[in-house]
Amino acid sequence: MTPKKELDLSGVKRYSINDRPSKVNGDQFARPLEKKADFSTFWESLPDILQVSRLKALVKNLRASRERGAPIYWMMGGHVIKVGLGPLMAQLIREGWVQGIFMNSAASIHDSEIARFGSTSEDVDVAIRDGSFGMAEETSVEYLEALKDGERAGLGWGEAMATWLGDKGHAHREKSLLAHCYDHDLLVTIHGALGTDIIWQHPEMSGASLGQVGERDFKKMAFALQDLEGGAVLNWGSAVIMPEVFLKAFTVARNLGAKMEVFTTANFDMIQHYRPRVNVLERPTQGGGEKFAVTGHHEIMMPLLAQALISGV
Repeated sequence: MTPKKELDLSGVKRYSINDRPSKVNGDQFARPLEKKADFSTFWESLPDILQVSRLKALVKNLRASRERGAPIYWMMGGHVIKVGLGPLMAQLIREGWVQGIFMNSAASIHDSEIARFGSTSEDVDVAIRDGSFGMAEETSVEYLEALKDGERAGLGWGEAMATWLGDKGHAHREKSLLAHCYDHDLLVTIHGALGTDIIWQHPEMSGASLGQVGERDFKKMAFALQDLEGGAVLNWGSAVIMPEVFLKAFTVARNLGAKMEVFTTANFDMIQHYRPRVNVLERPTQGGGEKFAVTGHHEIMMPLLAQALISGV
């Protein structure tokens, strides 16, 4: 076979590495810790590269929001409750890092089971086979009764559930995020879509009542977002419902004259989905806000962020 031509590299242009900007240097590397190092030392030991630097920037932004008296709102899906983060959110409420919680309806259902029975999250793969998935009577029937009571009392969905779980001696009340919202008279709204939750499977379901309390909560969320300037919105694990509701409520607040230009948004999830990326991070911050996408498991990332906020690093 005839040898083919090769490129002659003798004429390549080179330069000194001393003249090259480098994105990483040894001063940014992680530092080994002593066995009993405190959190502040641990935080400072992390490599100041990529997501660590972004997470530290987010903490700085949240601290600035708090110092200027601007609100920090937390949106969440059901997984946040299922992995046991309700008590941690309660601590953040007590420490003043939460001015409002906007959750999807699945989160409220899981929270209600935790408050009353101390457990939640059935095995769907098993229960779907015989049609028993979502059919626990107490879960949905009593939830729907509380929802109707709230509707008649002029409450929103979140207020109705918080009042129900906070105003009664449920066995595991101390683990309920909604009960803590009740204790601190904190803004909490709940948002759901038609047919998405197990409460829809039961004959006690009233679309009229749910629609009424849901409409009230949309308006309560939109009212709260009017004060977002200088504040922050964090979305934890809701890939569809909360990003969609947030964008509409945000639009209404801005349409009615609210100044909402410079603020922080962040999305925490195991996968970065389209709607949170576009509806929470990109579209709302076009006027000068800052956005953060943090990928990781909630049961790791929220304790890390919470401790950074509470410890004052």
